[in-house]
Amino acid sequence: MAAGAGAFSCLGLGPGCRKRLGLHVGSALRRGSARRSSGSTEVYDVVVSGGGMVGTAMVAALGHDIHLRDKKILLLEARPRKASDQLPKSYSNRVSAITPGSVTFLSSFGAWEDISSMRIKPFRRMQVWDACSEAMIIFDNNNMEDMGYIVENNVILSALTKQLDAISDRVEVLYKSRAVGYTRPTHYQTSDSSPWVQIDLADGRRLQTKLLIGADGQNSMVRRTAGIKNIQYRYDQSAVVATLHLSESTDNNVAWQRFLPSGPIALLPLSDTVSSLVWSTSHEHAIQLQNMDEESFVDSINSAFWSNANHSDFVDTAGSMFRSAISLLMPSGTAARQLPPSVAKVDPKSRAVFPLGLGHATEYVQHRVALIGDAAHRVHPLAGQGVNMGFGDIACLTHHLSSAAFDGKDLGSLKHLLKYEAERQKYNLSLLAATDLLKRLYSTSITPFVLLRTWGLQATNAIPPVKEQIMAFASK
Repeated sequence: MAAGAGAFSCLGLGPGCRKRLGLHVGSALRRGSARRSSGSTEVYDVVVSGGGMVGTAMVAALGHDIHLRDKKILLLEARPRKASDQLPKSYSNRVSAITPGSVTFLSSFGAWEDISSMRIKPFRRMQVWDACSEAMIIFDNNNMEDMGYIVENNVILSALTKQLDAISDRVEVLYKSRAVGYTRPTHYQTSDSSPWVQIDLADGRRLQTKLLIGADGQNSMVRRTAGIKNIQYRYDQSAVVATLHLSESTDNNVAWQRFLPSGPIALLPLSDTVSSLVWSTSHEHAIQLQNMDEESFVDSINSAFWSNANHSDFVDTAGSMFRSAISLLMPSGTAARQLPPSVAKVDPKSRAVFPLGLGHATEYVQHRVALIGDAAHRVHPLAGQGVNMGFGDIACLTHHLSSAAFDGKDLGSLKHLLKYEAERQKYNLSLLAATDLLKRLYSTSITPFVLLRTWGLQATNAIPPVKEQIMAFASK
C-alpha cells in the first residue's frame, strides 16, 4: 500500500482522521455561490450520479422504498441505455460472484427474480489451493445450499433497468447526461445562494439536489470535486478475463482459485460447459496472455491449474507431516481434493486486460453528499467482493435515508449519513485489509513464507468453525 500496512489506520475511522465544522465537513465540494432555484431549475430530493450496476441499484432501492415514495429521485448516466430483453448467445467476459447477502438485497425490490429468470449459475463449493505446496482449503455448505451465484454484469444491469421501468412514475432517469460541475451550498446562506447542491450538465442544464450520491466509479468526479482524499495503491498486477469452454460437460458447481506466485487465477462456473476466467498476474505476463494464440493461451491456463513446478520437496514434506498431525486431532475437518476441469478453448475476442489496485475514500459522506461502490472503495478481485460491497453500501444507506424520511428529517443531513459511513467503513475496511494481506502473503515463493501459509491454510481447512466464520463474513 502507499504507506505500507499502516495506511489502514487512517482510511477514515475515528475523530483523529477527520474534522467537521458545521457544513464544512472535512473537504468540501467546490465552493461558490449557486443561483437561487428558479422556475427552470429543478430541485430533486436525491440525485445519483453514475448508472452502472451500483448506481442503478441505488435508485431502484430508493424508488421501491415505501417511506421515499413521495421523494423526487433522479439517476444521471452519461452512457446510453443498454438494457435489452434479448440476451446474447455468447457469455460476457465481465461477471460477478453474487453473495447470499446481495441476493437478499436484490430480492427486496424484485431484481433477483428478473436476474434468475435470465442467466445465472449457482456454485455450492469453493476450492482454494497454493501453487507452491499441497495446502488447500475447501468451502462448502453441508446442507447443499448455494454459496453464491456467478452472474454476468450485463444481466444484472438489465434486470435493474427493468426495475427502474416499473417505477418510472417515481424515479427519473437521464441517459446521455454528463455532469461537468458540482457546487455545494455555502456555509452562510444569503439571499442569492441556494441551500442545495448544484449540478451543471454538459448540455447546459442546471439541477439542484438535497442529496448527491456519487456512484461514478473509482475515478469519481463527485469524490474529486468534493475534495475527499482517496488512499490508493496500484498493484503490480493486471487481471486477464476471458470466457472459457471446458473439455467436457460436468456438474460445474465449483468455483476454483489457485494462488500462483505471480497472482491468483480463478475459474468461475457460468454453465456446465462454460467458465469465466479471472487471472491476476504481472502487467507484462498479462499482455503476453492477451496476445497469445488461442491454443497457447488455453495451454497456459491448464498449466497454471495443474502444474507443480513451484513445489519444493522440503515444503511438501513439512506440509504432509503437519497435515497428518491435524488429521489425527481433527479427523472430521479434512475434505477430499477435487481435480479442476480442463479447458478446451477460449471464446474468440473474449480476452481483456485491466490494471488492479486498492482504494479507499477517507470519508464516505459530507453535508448533502454520499459515496457508494467503487467511488468509496476499490478492492482486489481475488475475494470476488467488489459489487457485493457496493450492494451492501446501498442497503445500509437506503435504510438510513428511509428512517430519516419516516421521521421527516432532511435527507442530506449529516446526522444519518454519518451512521451509514460508520457502519460501512467498519465492514469495508476489514475486507480491504484482509484481501490486501492475502494478496501480499501469496505473492512470494520464499520458502519460510510458503511454509507458514501452508500450515495456516491446512489448519484453517481442518477447523470447521473457523471456515464457517469466514464464509459468514464473505456471504454478506
